[in-house]
Amino acid sequence: MKRVFVFFICFGTLIFWSSCRNDFEFSPSTGNLEFERDTVYLDTVFTNIGSSTYNLKVYNRSNEDIVIPNIQLENGVNSFYRMNVDGGTGSDAVIGTPQEGKFFEDVELLAKDSLFIFIETTIDIETLSNTDTQFLYTDRILFDSGNNQQEVELVTLVKDAVFIFPSRDPNTEIIETLTFDVDGDGNPNETNLQGRFLQNDELTFTNEKPYVIYGYAGVGNGQTLTMEAGTRVNFHSESGIIVTQGGSLNINGGLSPNQDTLENEVILEGDRLEPLFEDVPGQWGTIWLFPGSLNNSIEYATIKNATIGVLAEGGRDDMDDKLRIENTKIYNSSAFGILGRATSITAENVIINNSGQSSFAGTVGGKYNFTHCTIANYWNNSFRQFPSLLLNDFLTDENGLPVNNTSTDLIEANFTNCIIYGNDNPEFLLESISDNFNFKFTNCLLRFDNDDLEGTTNYQFDDIALYENNSFNTDPEFEDPFENLMRIGENSGANSIAVPLTPSGFDILNVQRDAVTPDAGAYESTSIED
Repeated sequence: MKRVFVFFICFGTLIFWSSCRNDFEFSPSTGNLEFERDTVYLDTVFTNIGSSTYNLKVYNRSNEDIVIPNIQLENGVNSFYRMNVDGGTGSDAVIGTPQEGKFFEDVELLAKDSLFIFIETTIDIETLSNTDTQFLYTDRILFDSGNNQQEVELVTLVKDAVFIFPSRDPNTEIIETLTFDVDGDGNPNETNLQGRFLQNDELTFTNEKPYVIYGYAGVGNGQTLTMEAGTRVNFHSESGIIVTQGGSLNINGGLSPNQDTLENEVILEGDRLEPLFEDVPGQWGTIWLFPGSLNNSIEYATIKNATIGVLAEGGRDDMDDKLRIENTKIYNSSAFGILGRATSITAENVIINNSGQSSFAGTVGGKYNFTHCTIANYWNNSFRQFPSLLLNDFLTDENGLPVNNTSTDLIEANFTNCIIYGNDNPEFLLESISDNFNFKFTNCLLRFDNDDLEGTTNYQFDDIALYENNSFNTDPEFEDPFENLMRIGENSGANSIAVPLTPSGFDILNVQRDAVTPDAGAYESTSIED
């Protein structure tokens, strides 16, 4: 009985205490909200492409539960911004119909608590009274009104662009795919690559506006796609450029007018312009030089954040190399920086770094000549299977093993005055199943320390027919390879080890190379501050 009595006393006390709480009594806001920042910058977006979601934290520092009468965008229903307040979509209080993300009423906020406002935007630059190719669009989030009104600025830079995308069937919703002679048998074949071939009036990319490509932009037989100095190309996910049989690609970037910076280079990257995506690998597909494409050239370009920076196939025996690439940087490829398959490539002053597999892979034989190139790999996003440089003369199956009867001659693979280095060891792998596997490293800085391989057929470092005047395992002292800063300092292991070329040339920044003791790699050494 005594226990029952005590229970009822406790239960009654609990009911009484609960009935006296004022948890559900909210006082009006008095204009004393605090914000984590006074301006939300939504970075840069292309016209008609949605931004990422940004957030703003709002604090109630007082000891009272409050209600904010309204949270709204100053431009109202005409604003290009939209909001979400802790899960609410908002409504238009004036006409009473749903208006997503423009207006919120009676937002409750407990004492010493906070709430999130999530902000996005999609802006059509053509509807703005502006003729420039970029426009700073602003609005404000208003909290309450009258004397209690507070505000947070919203700012977005909007860029106009040339959009290239495949058509979509209005009835079936099927997106157009590329059709071309895939097998070289003269018969067009439909592929599963979404995209379309460029029209004749689309074959010159200029620096007037960025280009945004959805799917693969195809370059057909007899066509040449030219990218002029200063061109910017942005690719959507799983997009790229494909140059088919009889087509050509010429990327013609350049130096600045005073010839000492790369501000007129051509930049190819993903279409997400926010800083968060600046160095994210694998945002788009590849530049695909298909078998039969010819006279392709890339000069003064930066190719970044692709799956494969450049994929070149076929043309091993062409009179003119399949690809000539100079003064170019390829960074953050989720698979390969440059992947060659039975092809021919000449490269000078090329920097490749941070690749999920190899920075350069010359596979199924081919013909390769690299001079003053920096082939490095400081990938730290995941485990990588291959070193910075991979050469082989065969096809592989799904397990990476050689396929019988697929050997193709490695006609030549010459690396002169190059740096081949990285955060793994060894950083080059030479795999052959035939006797016609021709390569040579001359005056290079190489990272190789493997007792099991050293001295075997492809690693006889005292054979001057294969290795001549190379340096091994001496730190190149890159400026910051994990951030793709690949200049070398005054104490670099690559300094003064290169063989002078005639005539003496220039590095990737147009710095005259030393005529007697030049440095290996794409850069001549310089003083680098810590």
